[in-house]
Amino acid sequence: MKKAGGPVETVHIAHHLASSDNFQSLFQEGMSLVEETAMYLDGAGREEAKQLPRPTSLAYATESMRLTTRLMQLASWLLLQRAVNEGEMSREQAGSDKNKVRLDKLSSASGGPTWEELPDTLRDLVERSTRLQERVVHLDKMLYRKDETERSEEANNDNPVASQISQLNAAFGNIG
Repeated sequence: MKKAGGPVETVHIAHHLASSDNFQSLFQEGMSLVEETAMYLDGAGREEAKQLPRPTSLAYATESMRLTTRLMQLASWLLLQRAVNEGEMSREQAGSDKNKVRLDKLSSASGGPTWEELPDTLRDLVERSTRLQERVVHLDKMLYRKDETERSEEANNDNPVASQISQLNAAFGNIG
């Protein structure tokens, strides 16, 4: 929005979203999924895994490790954001700490012959965690990508080539 005769004032919708009831709902969903997964993997999942043929058992072990890793990374991000929302840390501190959290490098092999042989509950947990990951990655980009771009632009003000590369990275992703 532009004030009459004043500078342009940007409204950061993502910051409002991150501290709204929607975030609280996302947080609860994530923490509940962590708890549900832990209970499944320590209980019924362990029993189901014992009944699987060897190749499927290996796929089960792999997917359960990926699932656990994904959920721990998501829980870390959610806890950092909640700390920001509650004033326990600044957004800048969280931005620095969140660099240790890997959200976009988490994979799953939700396809192929062994995928269909995995227990339904495990597949459901993997799919739900992947959808949660997509939502968190989207919110993370909305919250922190602009800050990273601004810092990069400030650092590149004296270097026109670096400034152009930063603009290309912002438009097309990391190219160099």
